Amino acid sequence: MTTRADRIRRTLEARFAPAEVLVRDDSARHAGHAGAAPGGETHFDVLVVSPAFRGQGRLARSRAVHEALAAEFASGLHALSLTLRTPEEAAGSG
Repeated sequence: MTTRADRIRRTLEARFAPAEVLVRDDSARHAGHAGAAPGGETHFDVLVVSPAFRGQGRLARSRAVHEALAAEFASGLHALSLTLRTPEEAAGSG
C-alpha cells in the first residue's frame, strides 16, 4: 500500500528534480485540530532542495508545491509545513 508520504515524495521528485526531499507525517501532533483525521496522513513537514526554486520568492515556491500536490489536497491532505530552498541556500551560500 502506498502512503500519502510516498505519493507526496514521488510527486515532488517528478516535478522539481530535487537534490533532497524529505517528507515527514506530522499528523499525530495535530490530533483533534481542524483537518486532522483519525488515521493521520493529513499534516506533513516537507523539505525540498531544488534548483527549480532559483529566482523564485517564498510565495512562488509555496504556490508551486501546492499546485503540484493539488490531487493530495483534494483527497484529504490538510496542511504542509514547507522548507523550500535552492541548493545554494541549503549549502549556506545563497
